[in-house]
Amino acid sequence: MASAGGALLAGGTRALARVRPARKPLHPRGVVLRARVYRHGSAVPTGVPWLDEPGKDDVVVRLSRAVGLPARLPDIHGLALRTGSGDLLFASTGWGRVTRFVLTASRDPRGRPMTTLLPYRTESGAVLLGARSVGAETYELAWAHRAGDWQPFAVLRVTTERAPDQSISFDPVRHPVDGLEQYPSVVRLREPSYAQARRSRH
Repeated sequence: MASAGGALLAGGTRALARVRPARKPLHPRGVVLRARVYRHGSAVPTGVPWLDEPGKDDVVVRLSRAVGLPARLPDIHGLALRTGSGDLLFASTGWGRVTRFVLTASRDPRGRPMTTLLPYRTESGAVLLGARSVGAETYELAWAHRAGDWQPFAVLRVTTERAPDQSISFDPVRHPVDGLEQYPSVVRLREPSYAQARRSRH
């Protein structure tokens, strides 16, 4: 099932690349900005140091629109984040126990919460990550067990300073955060579309 889903995603990415040639078939337009993550740590341990332990990280983020539609039209918004140990990708969804797994579109990039959509494997079980706007260029980062309650662990503050490398590519399959392991089924689902996107950049 996951392999079939991955083939469908790859086919969709390939079709977009043909219709709209671009270095990034998905999320073609975006801006890469400097940001900082202030981690206060999770009250409920997950076994993932980046979620559990307090700290401060200088990061880069890419804010984008998935399809690249004009700003006046709703689109799925994306937030890609590169930490010191790996990449995370968030897309606009709901925040409820079911809707956190459902993509949603909006005009306002901060109008909807975002999640990683698919869970990671950790010592404490399956974990989904989420980000929601709590102020101007400020996001609360949280995690949840599938349909469990959200557990805040950090605040992300995005600056207006553009990062030097605007062509950076984020890939959570090749660059996972320490302790956040991709399930094999998730890799089978995601990797074909990521591979197609990589080919379109060359």
